Amino acid sequence: MSDAPLLSVRDLSKRYGARVGCEDISFDLWPGEVLAIVGESGSGKTTLLNCVSTRLQPSSGAVSYRMRDGVLRDLAELGEAERRFLMRTDWGFVHQNPADGLRMRVSAGANVGERLMAIGERHYGRLRETATDWLGRVEIAEDRIDDRPVAFSGGMRQRLQVARNLVTKPRLVFMDEPTGGLDVSVQARLLDLLRSLVSELGLSVIIVTHDLAVARLLSQRMIVMKGGRVVESGLTDRVLDDPHHAYTQLLVASIPES
Repeated sequence: MSDAPLLSVRDLSKRYGARVGCEDISFDLWPGEVLAIVGESGSGKTTLLNCVSTRLQPSSGAVSYRMRDGVLRDLAELGEAERRFLMRTDWGFVHQNPADGLRMRVSAGANVGERLMAIGERHYGRLRETATDWLGRVEIAEDRIDDRPVAFSGGMRQRLQVARNLVTKPRLVFMDEPTGGLDVSVQARLLDLLRSLVSELGLSVIIVTHDLAVARLLSQRMIVMKGGRVVESGLTDRVLDDPHHAYTQLLVASIPES
């Protein structure tokens, strides 16, 4: 890992009138690190993810990102064009519902190719070749390249969304409950794929999940949220094997015996 963080979050808060979405949250994310944000529904984890990824404007606090030139930039100071380019190239965002992250009425190949076109690739042959390669990497048959996602299963759609996000070789990927809503066997296949790609590509990832088994499999470090606040954080195995906060203990105790 680098000796400088890729992402730095300081005193981040989001309020909706009197209601707290998240409050006074600070953390660093390092190159090649996977950070899990866990908690029950309503804990504030998705609000935090959306603030960090600039999808929501925080009420206070700052999020800074180390650009490819090594300069740490406050994301609030980026222009709209800079932010959009960052989201299309250096970042990825994998939604729980793949329909939110795919264009459902264009082909699988076009979904992958669009991200490449955003960084200037225009050669049809190279676009199709790269799209074909990435479909194979996410276990989608080459002969499905011209099929639309509406014809795919839920698991295939999610794997296509992963390919669409990773084709530009982003340095940071946000994942919001990426296995939510999938059958257990489909979840396991997707998790194995995500773990291998994250390791192979050296990705930094922030993953929101209510599933502690997903957090253990994918992440090195964990933040536990309750009521919009961080109640515990640390190395994932330490937090899950020796939880200190009563709320974390309750979450761990609720994991079904395997």
